[in-house]
Amino acid sequence: MRYRLTFVAGLALGYVLGTRAGRERYEQLKKSARQVAQNPAVRNTAETAAQQGRDIAGKAFHAVGEKVGDHVPDSVTARVRSLRERNTNGTREDDWGTSNT
Repeated sequence: MRYRLTFVAGLALGYVLGTRAGRERYEQLKKSARQVAQNPAVRNTAETAAQQGRDIAGKAFHAVGEKVGDHVPDSVTARVRSLRERNTNGTREDDWGTSNT
């Protein structure tokens, strides 16, 4: 019985100390991630990558569209057309409201 009580006490102590250390480490990681996300170089790189992804997706859609022809559903065609019109009208913002400059 004494060994069980010692084991349970050790388990409880380890849990309490582990969760406290775990929370502190979590807060450190959260703070570091926030600093990285707010770095202008990281934000510019992410926006550039997003813009390049959209450009490549548009080119891929065009290339596939030429081969597939009328087999593309009208809903997809309408969505792509509206995105192209929005981008040619001077509004260069994505769905999240970030600029692509």
